Amino acid sequence: MTQRHYICIDLKSFYASVECVERGLDPMTAKLVVADPERGGGTICLAVSPALKAMGVKNRCRVYEIPSNIEYIKATPRMRLYIDYSADIYAVYLSIFSPEDIHVYSIDEAFIDVTGYLELYKQTPRQLAKTVMAEILKRTGVRATCGIGTNLYLCKIALDILAKHAEDFIGELTEESYREKLWDHRPLTDFWRIGSGTAARLERHGIRTMRQIAAADEDMLYREFGIDAELIIDHANGIETTTIADIKRYKSKVKSFSNGQVLMRDYTYDEARLIVKEMTDLICQRLVKHGCITNSMTLYVGYSHVINAGGARGSTNLSHPTNSPRVIMPAMCALYNRITNPEYPVRRINICCNNVEKEENIQLSLFDDIEQDDKEEELQRAILAIKRRYGKNAILKAMNFEDAATTRERNMQIGGHRSGEQNKS
Repeated sequence: MTQRHYICIDLKSFYASVECVERGLDPMTAKLVVADPERGGGTICLAVSPALKAMGVKNRCRVYEIPSNIEYIKATPRMRLYIDYSADIYAVYLSIFSPEDIHVYSIDEAFIDVTGYLELYKQTPRQLAKTVMAEILKRTGVRATCGIGTNLYLCKIALDILAKHAEDFIGELTEESYREKLWDHRPLTDFWRIGSGTAARLERHGIRTMRQIAAADEDMLYREFGIDAELIIDHANGIETTTIADIKRYKSKVKSFSNGQVLMRDYTYDEARLIVKEMTDLICQRLVKHGCITNSMTLYVGYSHVINAGGARGSTNLSHPTNSPRVIMPAMCALYNRITNPEYPVRRINICCNNVEKEENIQLSLFDDIEQDDKEEELQRAILAIKRRYGKNAILKAMNFEDAATTRERNMQIGGHRSGEQNKS
């Protein structure tokens, strides 16, 4: 069997690097954070430049946590600009590799199967990684780091743990070197897919390293983690059988659409109901856009941290599979009324359409109002057409103009952050 070789490319402090490049600054030496100044000192920094990290400023910290004696530039997020840079960098990958061998993991990270390109370019995995990194730097001014491994897990671990400490920003692992270098590495949370909860459960059994996981009783691990234990055991031994080809072939059996937001202040019970209605309206439009319907909805309401009450969650079945706000909106309002405590302020809302299917796959019943559904869907498609041509805020509903509404502002954002199109400076 051919030994496979993978690289995992990460764009170093991506948002901060882009802002530095746009200002003619060196991303490696400039002191810059990306954070929205209008959200106050408690807002999370989306990115912190490497120079600030070297001074002890943690990535994803809050603005007020940056020591007052450090002078730095605060850049307002420009998500559209970051997407454009990411697209330019993806074009670099496509100039060297086939899209079938690339898996985009996030806006600033990608996995690439380089196995078939080593002979083509007459380069080792490390040489090819340097070629890619140099081309990214040349075209965009953004510096990349890289992990190299004989499977997807190892290249990710090489990136996360080794590359950041290497002079050339490249880390490299095989199953053998993984066991030599990282079996006793701590903390366990440095490893991909080992979160603080998993680490705490392992520590209850005296397990603090990958070596100890590999030596642990497997029956105990399966009792503790269920089927996830298989992945934990494999990763402890540096094993990962999934390939990029497997990822490309994967098709989810169950499809869902979801939408969520963290509110900028504590909302009252009635204000939060308005947000649920806005979000429901938008997710119905999304269903129509994709020609899909749903038969079940789930709602999560997260309460303010000041009351320490967690949140409320519930689901509701619809009378029939549909994408009609005429059916879905009353069901969601009733669900909100049923599960939400009217005395608690609300800070987070998530809604999800479950069991989403293509509209043509569903057989109609004698009780469906086909004519009314067709008229409503035709109206929804007209609204979508107007928004595509003139912008998301070109046509709005009365509820979107209420003081507590968020749709108009969120329509000017990408991923919950400013797109930058309204402030180019």
